[in-house]
Amino acid sequence: MMRAASDSRGAFSPAAVLGLVGGGTLLFLVLLWTIGAGMVHGPLNDGGAHGAGKGLSGYAALADLLERQGWNVRRAQDDRALQQPGLLVLTPPQQAKGEDIARIVSRRRRIGPTLVITPKWYSVALADSGVAVPGAKRGWVALGGHGVPGWEGFLDDVGVRIDPLPGGAWVADRASGTLPDPSVVLSGSGPALAPLVAAPRDARMLAAYVVDGGHYPALDALALQRVASGDRESGFYPVVVVFEPDLLDNYGMGRREAALYALRLLDAAGAGAPRTVTFDLTLNGFGRSRNLLSLAFTPPFLAATLCLLLAALALGWRAFLRFGPARTGAPAIAYGKRALVGNAGGIVRRSGRLHLLAAPYAALVRDRLAHELALPRLADSAATEAAIDRALAARAPAAASFSATAGQLRAARRPIDLLHGAQALHALERTLTQ
Repeated sequence: MMRAASDSRGAFSPAAVLGLVGGGTLLFLVLLWTIGAGMVHGPLNDGGAHGAGKGLSGYAALADLLERQGWNVRRAQDDRALQQPGLLVLTPPQQAKGEDIARIVSRRRRIGPTLVITPKWYSVALADSGVAVPGAKRGWVALGGHGVPGWEGFLDDVGVRIDPLPGGAWVADRASGTLPDPSVVLSGSGPALAPLVAAPRDARMLAAYVVDGGHYPALDALALQRVASGDRESGFYPVVVVFEPDLLDNYGMGRREAALYALRLLDAAGAGAPRTVTFDLTLNGFGRSRNLLSLAFTPPFLAATLCLLLAALALGWRAFLRFGPARTGAPAIAYGKRALVGNAGGIVRRSGRLHLLAAPYAALVRDRLAHELALPRLADSAATEAAIDRALAARAPAAASFSATAGQLRAARRPIDLLHGAQALHALERTLTQ
């Protein structure tokens, strides 16, 4: 039976396959890096009121000012970063959930101080407003309205309101200034608040900190009213609330007096903590959850990932060394007479009846010799063997007779005796037929 010849060449060269595998691995690593770096979320400077926003309602100017003053400035996009020591600045939007804000603040009471800035502006990115503004940059916004936050579940005993403030003046400890838009001023009130910034005409609070029994000497020194010193052993860090966002946002940072007081306020709020400030972005929609790809490369899962990578590398190397089409396996049963005879012999050997082949083999050799010597076909076996003995004596007088050799083969029982007897008959046959 003929088999179709197969092409021993592969579809691709080893260099091409190595390039494909290497390129795929590189793209996978780039994907991991982009996910870990948060690039799938788009640019942070989207015009929002957060630490990366460069619009009027953002706080990028405050972050830049602190960084220039030697602060370590970070922007948090996951919950783990919110649990680090240092000052945390929360800039939740109006629609944020008060329970989420309260949970973050309560977890940090013994970790570090927290500064919460309440929003009032509704802003629209100029790129989305449909109004062409010459020289506008990414992140610039148009202020389209204002409103008070409804954070039910966070500082429920504190009230906020928006009113005009004629002149827009504000006062603080050894500092004063004016707000950029006096017609829209957000203020707060509450029984457990100590004012830090207020309006001189009606003493409405524009910024304050929560009096909760903690010991905050730096903030007590900035307070506009005398505050009883708290428990030194409480271990609490302060919570500062800036009601009027224009004191700290990009809109207000354009005034020198506001920028100088912002440095004093944050220094006092962060007193006793590392000189590190973290601007939260999770409440502004930039939170990142831990995905499976990034989790696979962090302990304790890193060990299992490395083992899988090493196993994949070993399999790839073995496949590369064996590169080419798979070799066709040999058939389970060979073709031809030799295989047929071998299979039949194997069956006889496994049956344990090898001695039963002696008489048929002797008869087969006798019949072949009778045909070669042209002896009568109908003669009995004894007469045929006697005739073969006479022919053999005439050809090789010294050789043993055929009948005696055939008798020894028929009487053999051990495999070695059977083999010797068959070889002897075969030798006599060759002597007579050559």
